[in-house]
Amino acid sequence: MKTPNHMDLGATLEQSRSGLRDSHRRSLMRLLFAITGASLVMFACLQILNGFWWVAAGELVASALLFFGVWRLQVTDFLQQWICAYLVMLFSFFLIIMVLPEASVSAFVWILMIPVLAYLLLGKHEGMILSLPFMLVGVVIYYLHLGDMGSAHVLIDLLNLVLCAVLMLTFMHVYEQRREESEKRLVDMAQTDALTGLANRSSFQSTLNRTIAECERSGNEFALVIMDIDHFKVVNDTLGHDAGDRVLQNIGKCLTERLRATDAVGRLGGEEFGLILKDVKAAAAFELMDELRQRIAGCHLAYGQACIRVTASFGLAQWPEHGRSAEALFCMADRGLYTGKRAGRNCVAQADGVKQSSSQCISAGQTG
Repeated sequence: MKTPNHMDLGATLEQSRSGLRDSHRRSLMRLLFAITGASLVMFACLQILNGFWWVAAGELVASALLFFGVWRLQVTDFLQQWICAYLVMLFSFFLIIMVLPEASVSAFVWILMIPVLAYLLLGKHEGMILSLPFMLVGVVIYYLHLGDMGSAHVLIDLLNLVLCAVLMLTFMHVYEQRREESEKRLVDMAQTDALTGLANRSSFQSTLNRTIAECERSGNEFALVIMDIDHFKVVNDTLGHDAGDRVLQNIGKCLTERLRATDAVGRLGGEEFGLILKDVKAAAAFELMDELRQRIAGCHLAYGQACIRVTASFGLAQWPEHGRSAEALFCMADRGLYTGKRAGRNCVAQADGVKQSSSQCISAGQTG
């Protein structure tokens, strides 16, 4: 069976600090670095004309660092640190502009940009930590800039900025919180089989790839098992698809109850399930699956006036004995599964032969 590679959505979500994936943040930061660097060159020229040589020198130095960053951001593994450094310098620049003797009142509107940039590029937690102190300092500077608070007009100006800053920070925090929750729900839906609640094929494949990578580093073994419900079509044909769904749900519950927390189980499609048994030798994996086979065969599912009994066949492949890649393991587990099917079903088998088989399969859909 050919098993295509799938994007690991769970890992992608964990690596994402905000609504932007790291690749998008990297591209956006390169653009921001380039725009900010070019803007600082123009501002430096204006500061020279205004007589602020020290400000112009600082802006030119910052511009040179930003243009270096445009190149460096393509390859760096420290993207988060680069973003934090950029935002700290940018927000500090906002404050410097505000404290200049001839600062324009319009310069203080940059206070409202602080939470937008911080939350967009850093996410909810780090965005709040970075933006809150800079916004507080900016409001204090604006208060000192206004001077006498005895005038109602001046007080209104201060309250307008404070209210807008609070609303902007609150809006960004609530928005980012809801976005994270919605994204997590969407990822869960994309990785979960709706009927059984187990991992779907894509998610199971990602787990298998991660397990292989972990075992390559640690040298531990694991087993990949493909399980198929015997004669499942009989249930659908005789009792209906609702009964078949109940059987699948019951099987899924049976699998999750018996396996360890470190193991993984998923529905690969139809009546086929996949299991990953970590840190087990081949003999132990076989014993566990044979016990599970017996448990499934002995389970009676009441459905109306009928009592549904099914059996299952298992194909087992051991890493690295039967292959080191996901595709090779799936192929060997599949071969074991169909070896067991040909041998009479209701058994656990490897590609090189049946290891255990019951004397007679129990008919699926039998009523009592």
